[in-house]
Amino acid sequence: MTSATTGSTAPAQHKRRHLWLKIGVPVILALIVACALYVWATLGFAYSTAQQTGHVTQLAREGWLCKTWEGELTMPPVPGARSQQEIFPFTIRDDSLAQALQAAVGKQVTLTYAHHRGVPTSCFGETEDYVEGFRIDQ
Repeated sequence: MTSATTGSTAPAQHKRRHLWLKIGVPVILALIVACALYVWATLGFAYSTAQQTGHVTQLAREGWLCKTWEGELTMPPVPGARSQQEIFPFTIRDDSLAQALQAAVGKQVTLTYAHHRGVPTSCFGETEDYVEGFRIDQ
């Protein structure tokens, strides 16, 4: 009696395993590829590019696993508008650019940055604004 029960469940288990390999694995692989393409698209294509001028007041390398440079640019108030200074948070992914900008902390700089919408995690940066270059203003 035991051999009959074992004999009938073995083909069912084999069919389930075969179905898993046939359907489950390709679905998981397709999801991984779709996630990778989404990350590539959000980081590869900028929603907009712009410039901000001010003084870099903070620049630090942050993150548990994915280290990025996070900074703040303090922009002077516009005459006749607001009386408070605005703070522009930004992210730098390039170490050499961050080190060059670190030498300019306290000086007035103009940052050139790209805004990337929909970046899925903070592993790629705390902000959506990624600095691509800068110049020191005299």
